[in-house]
Amino acid sequence: MKRLTALLLLAMFSMSTLTACNTMAGAGKDVQKVGEKVEDKAQDCKDGKC
Repeated sequence: MKRLTALLLLAMFSMSTLTACNTMAGAGKDVQKVGEKVEDKAQDCKDGKC
């Protein structure tokens, strides 16, 4: 019974860890897109299109 409980806890921990990795990867992509937009806007202002 203890072994089954330990395996279930390990499985639950693994699932939460994998989910967190996917969430962080998505957040990183969002931040990257925002950075690209800021760079584009800065370049437009530098060129006098602001």
